[in-house]
Amino acid sequence: MTGNRIRIAPNTVAYADTEQNKLVVEFAIPGAPTGSIDLKLLPDSVHLTAPARDIEYVAALSLAWPVKPAKAEAIYADGLLRIEVPFKDPMEDAVKVVIKAGAAKTETKKIKA
Repeated sequence: MTGNRIRIAPNTVAYADTEQNKLVVEFAIPGAPTGSIDLKLLPDSVHLTAPARDIEYVAALSLAWPVKPAKAEAIYADGLLRIEVPFKDPMEDAVKVVIKAGAAKTETKKIKA
């Protein structure tokens, strides 16, 4: 039956909850059984497929700010899938560079032509 379904994009809203430092995404996918919803998150995108009767909801969103997919929470009720995921701190993966004191030596090499 999957091949016969019409694919459509669900009504979607996404916004930053700056007070809680998280992204909120809501998909309207009425009629999709909870167990059939396939939701995947990456640090920079959200992917959704959800079959419902004779249609299949499909969506892919590119995110402007990275998130922490492992900390996402999703709730599905009354045809609305709500995802909350914290933003990733831009300095989270930063590496501290050790600075050495003293003057740097510069050497030049001659290249044979």
